[in-house]
Amino acid sequence: MYVLGVRKAGADHDTLEAVVDRIVDRLSERGRVGVVRYDATIADGTHARESLTFDEGITTVGGDVTYDLGVDGDWTASGTGMSVGDALDSLATDCDYAVVIGVPTLQYPSVVVGSSSAADEIDDKTIATVDGPGDLPLEDLVTVLESAEPHETLESLVTRLKRSPRADRAGAIATFTGRVRAKDSADDARTQYLEFEKYDGVADERMAALETDLEARDGVFDVELYHRTGIVEDGDDIVFVVVLAGHREEAFRTVEDGINRLKDEVPLFKKEVTVEDEFWVHERS
Repeated sequence: MYVLGVRKAGADHDTLEAVVDRIVDRLSERGRVGVVRYDATIADGTHARESLTFDEGITTVGGDVTYDLGVDGDWTASGTGMSVGDALDSLATDCDYAVVIGVPTLQYPSVVVGSSSAADEIDDKTIATVDGPGDLPLEDLVTVLESAEPHETLESLVTRLKRSPRADRAGAIATFTGRVRAKDSADDARTQYLEFEKYDGVADERMAALETDLEARDGVFDVELYHRTGIVEDGDDIVFVVVLAGHREEAFRTVEDGINRLKDEVPLFKKEVTVEDEFWVHERS
């Protein structure tokens, strides 16, 4: 699922909504769109509230997370106590795109509305600055968005494989999840986060080639490999390997080979930041 942020910098509410509507309309032509609306000022003092919508439906903020069917068959969710990451995770299994409104710092590409009044709102994730919907470079925006790293979860990858045209021949789905380890031993300095960078272009090509190679095995139908880049904090997931296969033997073997080969063959660079130090791991190996 590709994620686009939209935030205002001096624009009024109606202009922001008009820009969002135009973006959602365009993305809806290409796939299913989820919307996360975030307003940190609507809070009980500790918990910001968010509402999640699919396509045209918008729900009011509730206490717990709720799911409802809309008149057009789309379901909506709303709730407090959810992070934006939680919201995106819930959308990832069913949506091709997500639009996140109102988050000032987002690790995904963003559009700033009302740019003429707040140059300090622009950062390296900003792909367009507009004063209204008529200024949107929609085709360029879609191209840049779809070239960015998507938001994936283990559940979204498993869901994709279950929808494979070859799924009716499969008796097994095996997965591997790699996560940030706080310590190797009790006496180690605690790792705060890892930061990953990839060799642009080359990493994606090798990942795709590795998936194709693994899928060529007898009894293996589909393989999904995903590795996050950027900052990944202590306890968060880093990498997923998901294999759809005829039997568990092929599935388990391919998962193990998949993660081993990904680490060996895909050019990804890791910086480790602990409470005491920070260093690029390849420089110490």
